[in-house]
Amino acid sequence: MELRDQEHGKTKRLAFRASQRQRALLEAACTAEGSSMSDFVLRHATRAAEEVLADRRTFMLEPAQWDAFVDALDQPARELPALKKLLETPTILDVD
Repeated sequence: MELRDQEHGKTKRLAFRASQRQRALLEAACTAEGSSMSDFVLRHATRAAEEVLADRRTFMLEPAQWDAFVDALDQPARELPALKKLLETPTILDVD
């Protein structure tokens, strides 16, 4: 993705607020990497965004696998007693 970004150039500006501690942490990391604040934040924020979206935007299957997937989705939900019991059992977080 970085190569594509370089080919198109950067034309949009991003601005955000940070606490003094956050800014100091970012500056220390930039210094450690030898990069500018803009390059560091943009590179790491872009990588984080790609990771968040990775399993949500691409879903590729062969035609036979796709047909099996669609068939599975079309099936009625199965009764899973053990799972139902687990989900109905109070946890330590449910205690008043």
